[in-house]
Amino acid sequence: MRTSAELDQDPALTAYVRGVVCKIAAEYCGELRVYVLDRPFLNATTAPNGYVEVWSGLMLRAQTEDELAYVLGHEVSHFARNHSIERYRTLKTTSNVVLALQVGVTLGAVVAMSGAANSGTVNAGDTIDSISRAAQSMNDLIYLAGMARFYGFSRENETEADRLGYERAVAAGYSPSAGADLWTYVVAETNASEFPTVRKAEARGSVFNTHPITADRIAALSNLGGPPGGAPNLTARRSYRATIRSHLGPWLKDDLRRRDFGETLRLLDRLEEEGEDLGILEFYRGETHRLRRQDGDAAAALSAYRAATTHEDAPPAAWRELAEALRKQGDRPGAVQALQAYLVHAPNAPDRWLAEASLKSLTAPESP
Repeated sequence: MRTSAELDQDPALTAYVRGVVCKIAAEYCGELRVYVLDRPFLNATTAPNGYVEVWSGLMLRAQTEDELAYVLGHEVSHFARNHSIERYRTLKTTSNVVLALQVGVTLGAVVAMSGAANSGTVNAGDTIDSISRAAQSMNDLIYLAGMARFYGFSRENETEADRLGYERAVAAGYSPSAGADLWTYVVAETNASEFPTVRKAEARGSVFNTHPITADRIAALSNLGGPPGGAPNLTARRSYRATIRSHLGPWLKDDLRRRDFGETLRLLDRLEEEGEDLGILEFYRGETHRLRRQDGDAAAALSAYRAATTHEDAPPAAWRELAEALRKQGDRPGAVQALQAYLVHAPNAPDRWLAEASLKSLTAPESP
């Protein structure tokens, strides 16, 4: 991981995350090695040897350090309780039991089929076929029962880590409702997904789920620390945003690689709640609509690019994309003005030659 292209190269960001880990798990601070990875999904994980991964998708979706601390507390609790090792041992034991039972069923079926074959009866073939199908069904049931037991054990681990992570975060002074707040947002983002399978995933329980359904987690955390949706702590939100501000653009660009534009738009709504970084956020709202290309997206992209350029933190590309959107609408003067602004904001842009060629084309007399 030290040489991975996904490793975030900002030492200050890594130090910040490590500091949160040490706040909630001071007794393990010397054992845990923290790596922030530029991966656009809400996830973190801890290995039994103290290796901790924190993904950029989590840091982008958390609104406060409190929400980040809850997730890190959850992961540290897995480490403290040796859940990974317990799951491995449970899987190994379950696999051995399943194998032994399946071997027993198979041997029993072989003996029974051999007896039927030697019986000399007219329907011996049908009997053998019935025994074979019954043995296969029994082996399938044994396997499914074994895996259901293992997944049930995994869900128990997750529920315990939720509770212990909550206790660690609260003991460190973080908000009791942070975990429920974060998971409530996760439900909202999932419901906004462009993909039906993603939207249905959290609504359907199964004995083979490795994690509790999110609604159950929210209910359990609400019972511990109160329901989500209380008055926002604007100071905590702004402090956290200041920590990740320099990463907003790259992380949002990565998020677009997931191609789940509904979730990205919901994420942008969440990020805009503070009223900060609107130039960057509106630019990526425009990019989301531009890439999605559904009915109404061209107009929505143009509106977002135009809005982005009214803010000081807009990236230079906002004027370039605004120019292209205006050109497609036939607004040549507007496109020229936007391209000129782009060259002012990005005088050393690597595509300057292309922008200048476009300007030349746009200002040339139109053919009769």
